[in-house]
Amino acid sequence: MRIGLFATCLGDTLFPEAVKSTAVLLARLGHEVVFPPGQTCCGQMHVNTGYQREPVPLVRNFAEQFGDASIDAVVMPSGSCAGSVRHQHEIVAERYGDAALRSGVATVKAKTYELSEFLVDVLDATDVGAYFPHRVTYHPTCHSLRMLRVGDKPLRLLRAVEGIDLVELPEADSCCGFGGTFAVKNADTSTAMLQDKMRNISATRADVCSAGDSSCLMHIGGGLSRIKSGTRTLHLAQILGSTRTAPYALTEAAR
Repeated sequence: MRIGLFATCLGDTLFPEAVKSTAVLLARLGHEVVFPPGQTCCGQMHVNTGYQREPVPLVRNFAEQFGDASIDAVVMPSGSCAGSVRHQHEIVAERYGDAALRSGVATVKAKTYELSEFLVDVLDATDVGAYFPHRVTYHPTCHSLRMLRVGDKPLRLLRAVEGIDLVELPEADSCCGFGGTFAVKNADTSTAMLQDKMRNISATRADVCSAGDSSCLMHIGGGLSRIKSGTRTLHLAQILGSTRTAPYALTEAAR
């Protein structure tokens, strides 16, 4: 397949390794990965904050960048951005767009996937040849769990990783408290939610807390580093991208 890779804002600016690992993984599985250079923000943060007309240019650009018929699927290491493309773009296009935008959005929506659902639902793969000999717990992010309904797909992928010690996260489906601008506008509530999440992560004694969204990992990782928990955060793509011949180096210095 010819796969269009969407980096996301956070992936582009703060967490490029998650994006690179996604590309490496998909290429390792035998697919051609292309990166439309004109891609920008998907517009999610605008819509989530109540500005639905303003992201029209961003939605139009996304449809143009990834609407090429030669691109069989659009994949991104983010449940929240995939949710935005599959749900919010249609709302924006219907309310403030023209016929061309509505058509473009529909075309791209039909072939857009978060990484884990693409691997499991489209490629019918759970064992992707990964190797990660560490104790890991997994946090299912809200958009992937509630909007995309990816279910246990990330866990099925992790269970197939060679050498992994996968431990269940207590109260896994509870929000970590990030929610984009929610963490800014409701800082006290966000902090309390994060404390609950960190307590549950610490109870697992995991080396790594993984998730499918860099945004949630940024929030959780910041909290874990402040309490010096010894658990670090790592995107699902980076675990799946690790192999025996090219293992991810989880060193003490990197914690």
